[in-house]
Amino acid sequence: MTVTDSAFAKNVSAVRDRVSNGPSASRRPLSTRRRLAMLALSIGGFGIGTTEFASMGLLPDVAQTMGISEPSAGHMISAYALGVVVGAPAIATLAARVPRRALLIVLMMAFTLGNLGTVFAPSFGELVASRFVAGLPHGAYFGIAALVAAHLAEPGKRAKAVALVMMGLSVANVVGVPIATWLGQALGWRSAFAVVAVIGALTVAALIVWMPRLDGMPTTNPITELGALRRGQVWMTLFVGMVGFGGMFAVYTYIASTLTDVAGLARALVPVALMIYGLGMVAGNYFGGWLADRYQLRGTFVGLASMAVFLAIFVVAAHNPVSALILVFLIGASGSSVIPGLQTRLMDVAEDAQTLAASLNHAAFNLANAIGAALGGAVIAAGFGYTAPAAVGAVLAVAGLAVLSTAMWMQRRAEVNAA
Repeated sequence: MTVTDSAFAKNVSAVRDRVSNGPSASRRPLSTRRRLAMLALSIGGFGIGTTEFASMGLLPDVAQTMGISEPSAGHMISAYALGVVVGAPAIATLAARVPRRALLIVLMMAFTLGNLGTVFAPSFGELVASRFVAGLPHGAYFGIAALVAAHLAEPGKRAKAVALVMMGLSVANVVGVPIATWLGQALGWRSAFAVVAVIGALTVAALIVWMPRLDGMPTTNPITELGALRRGQVWMTLFVGMVGFGGMFAVYTYIASTLTDVAGLARALVPVALMIYGLGMVAGNYFGGWLADRYQLRGTFVGLASMAVFLAIFVVAAHNPVSALILVFLIGASGSSVIPGLQTRLMDVAEDAQTLAASLNHAAFNLANAIGAALGGAVIAAGFGYTAPAAVGAVLAVAGLAVLSTAMWMQRRAEVNAA
């Protein structure tokens, strides 16, 4: 029994065609305009990725400046993640009628202002509050950007188009995060967030100049978008990201101290290590788009299983600088390879509620961020050391595999019943 033999899959296919092609191919912007629009979306992803991941590399600096412990400083990571969790469904639902181009611009303006708040936060409490505000537009931006990318994509290349938009997030870990981390260490951690605010302002300008009107993209309404929450496969896909990605964030949140205190890496080389992680993300993101277009959920399963294995190996490999850096690359690659598959999967199973579903994907990732940071900090505070988060991460990745396997079984059963 193939997917095309079931009524369920026919509906999915119809939705996929609507998202990929829009009302008609003739109404697409010219190819040059599409590429510039994709670039504008990627710049926004670059800024978001820089602020999210540079925060983790600067935790020791924030802790020292604020006079608190590093696990306590990790609350700023959790605050940003929770901002994403709250903002993604709220904005996607309440702004369902807003034209997509205008909404993307407003979201990036809010992101820029939130990071400016971080730059000028006088106390740790206000710093945490500013990180929450900066996180609010994150999920909605990526969710809508993914839908816009799919709308502008060539037929049969939706996941690749989504991956190209998400490439900004991956490239941030190669360029933005190391530079921001280096600036934060040299000039103070506030300078890193000042750079992010500048990137946000550039994104606003790029969207205004390069993004077409997107008249072919229909808007919906809050009631329609909330319909996504009635679909079991939407919830299962979100749970995969929420549980499975917690493992990656459990390690990455405390990666700076792990590499210096356990692997013996010089503190000045931490930005290089973050760049290596980012290179892994770029490779994994590109490969993940190809996997999702070709193999659908099976490709996602392979990526998540690989991440579970690499996290387990990192518990031992972290004691040597060379093996630690190799595993940092592999963890970044395997983790990011899952993102395009989960994103396009949500767009398929959500039917006419794609804005909320696509945005919730990033809410799930940032719940994973909050869970991973909290669990990683808990095992460190309990005295198990900086390799313990990797062990916790491997368990979380395996749990994500269990959820994904259940989702695949549920889909097969639905196909058989429909036939």
